[in-house]
Amino acid sequence: MRTPGQGRKGTDVPLRNVILKGDCIEQLSALADACIDVVFADPPYNLQLSGELTRPNNSRVDGVDDDWDKFDDLAAYDEFSRAWLAEVHRVLTPNGSLWVIGSYHNIFRVGSALQDLGFWILNDVIWRKTNPMPNFRGRRFTNAHETMIWAAKSQKSKYTFNYEAMKGLNEDLQMRSDWLLPICNGNERIKGEDGRKAHPTQKPESLLHRVVLASTRVGDVILDPFFGSGTTGAVAKQLGRDFIGIERDPDYIAVAEKRIAQTRRIEETELLETPSKREQPRIPFGWLVERGMLRPGEKLYAPKRRHAAKIRADGTIVSAENRGSIHKIGAEVQGAAACNGWTFWHVDVEGKLVPIDVLRQKLRAELN
Repeated sequence: MRTPGQGRKGTDVPLRNVILKGDCIEQLSALADACIDVVFADPPYNLQLSGELTRPNNSRVDGVDDDWDKFDDLAAYDEFSRAWLAEVHRVLTPNGSLWVIGSYHNIFRVGSALQDLGFWILNDVIWRKTNPMPNFRGRRFTNAHETMIWAAKSQKSKYTFNYEAMKGLNEDLQMRSDWLLPICNGNERIKGEDGRKAHPTQKPESLLHRVVLASTRVGDVILDPFFGSGTTGAVAKQLGRDFIGIERDPDYIAVAEKRIAQTRRIEETELLETPSKREQPRIPFGWLVERGMLRPGEKLYAPKRRHAAKIRADGTIVSAENRGSIHKIGAEVQGAAACNGWTFWHVDVEGKLVPIDVLRQKLRAELN
């Protein structure tokens, strides 16, 4: 991990677990080059609201009407977006990535700007809200989602993606790019002494949990240039990551500091990391034969015993007239172009078929 350095303005900036008070562009410009692993940005949406919005019972909707969300025109918003995105691009490591969230009001303009600056878009992720605010005027569809752009610093970046962690989070199925999560409400919604929302656009921790778990490693530094109520910092702390927040509103800073102080950091690293299969040592099938975990002449079976093959002493298998690797023969018996033999072939253990991948994992554990 990088050590703290001087920013372009010569200001020493601590790189871990701080909230920097001030304008996001000024504070970003004081950070050293390539000192941040991941950025999560929830910038002003420039909602361009006019007039007061009320419910059918004439009660006022507590929407976003703060000065920080107001810009003179689209050109001013574009200039602001390009300025902070350019600084984010500079402070990211070569293998860093950016998440930026928005609505239809701004996300397409932000997406165009970040592409112009050299970011490489990896995904657009749709956050589908289980409990969105209704469209009270009844003149449009209910706006039930927000869009997140996930982008690497460049096309050549070797960005972090914890595929197995996302698959585990989704009951062993590939995580899709549409995330069904509730908006922030109930006990999670932070309120002030007057009972009103402490911050109008507080994001749910479940959303940040998924972002952080997907794209960072334990000990990484996550920057949030629009820190608000501190959701990014709270989730980062809980999951063993470090954070830098930038916020100019002292009331929001006070809320975030209190919240993060009350957040418990999980210290057991093994509970926070999901080993990547790509990073695990390669185990040839023949090693299982050498170690006596499988024997020459023993049969392997396809699911439901539709196909069978015999193990040879050299670690290949034979089915009918065909001989080759577990992957080659698995593909041939199915008439398929390719096959993962580790999950296709099974061994009979007391009448029950067990994937040979179980034996591979056992051997890996012995070698580690």
